Amino acid sequence: MHPEEIRPRKFIWPLQAMPLARVISIAYALLIIYVSLNPFDFDFQNGVAGWAWLDAPLPRFITVFDVSVNILAYIPLGFLLVFAAYPRWQNFVALGMTLTLTAILAFSVESLQTWLPTRIPSQIDWWTNMLGGLLGGLLAIPLGPQWLSGSAIRRRFDLWFGANWGACALFILFPWSQIYPQSSWLGMGVWGHAIFGSIDWGTTVINQVAQETVITAVCWFGTALLLSLGMRVKAPQWRILNELLCVTLVVKIFFTALQFGIELSLLWLTAGAAWGMALASLALRWALRFSNAMKFWLAFLCLLAATIAVNLLPDNPYFVLTMRHWYQGPLLHFNELMQWVSVVWLPMALIWAVRNALPFKTYSE
Repeated sequence: MHPEEIRPRKFIWPLQAMPLARVISIAYALLIIYVSLNPFDFDFQNGVAGWAWLDAPLPRFITVFDVSVNILAYIPLGFLLVFAAYPRWQNFVALGMTLTLTAILAFSVESLQTWLPTRIPSQIDWWTNMLGGLLGGLLAIPLGPQWLSGSAIRRRFDLWFGANWGACALFILFPWSQIYPQSSWLGMGVWGHAIFGSIDWGTTVINQVAQETVITAVCWFGTALLLSLGMRVKAPQWRILNELLCVTLVVKIFFTALQFGIELSLLWLTAGAAWGMALASLALRWALRFSNAMKFWLAFLCLLAATIAVNLLPDNPYFVLTMRHWYQGPLLHFNELMQWVSVVWLPMALIWAVRNALPFKTYSE
């Protein structure tokens, strides 16, 4: 047999449909519906037709914030719909389908808002929503077929996580769990104040920089070790985890600017937060060499300690003062949803770790 006949062929990822994009598109559309219609206190007897907003005059005051939010909210949907349409519909056919679905969703939401006492539907919202969907589709179309079919994405995540999609989902959700304002950076999972109320520490004085440094370092160190349990051994774990931290920082800055204003977008990035991230990242470089069993117990203890700390230690007084003047406005329902993500991410991660990392598997196949 000729040597070339027994040489292994390079595997070519097939160009095919991307079911994950379709699922995410549906989930994102449901998210838009939730944020746009919450708290769902409809009054169908108000005597106004659902399409009356089409003939209504334009609002007297049109703010840049409202226009920007309406556009930005629909850009991801348009982007995802082009992915979901591939390979059956491509290029401008996919763009037309994306624009049509975006228009239908936005029209339905605006019509339902007619019966909500706290909402004011308008043509401006509808047109800006469609513009966001159009921009998202235009961003997706120039991508190559490997990206549109999900081959490049699946290949990348296969190299990082293998078939461990639970860890992959936690990885993707982590930046979103940090959007809701927290007393300490990365100090997610605050539920104790809601159940037990704030603890009176009297005249006890705690160094806020040291407290935030410890909480940030312990949270990131534990979270990174927990996520590393779902990664392949040969994956560049330290680089990937630090890239995740950088993405989380960008997401936090962007949404803080929306919540508090551009001038306060870096308000949360204190000296304690910076020192905590730096120290945890340095320790992580060394700790990733441990066995999976050791990493699991270190992550578990760190996250348990962080959860106790953020729920029992007093909040930063500057954070409390800032929250008293926090006007949520149109982002009220979005912030409520992000608060839930912040609370449930940690229990979900620990449940995943107990179910999948024990006995301590090595994802190297």
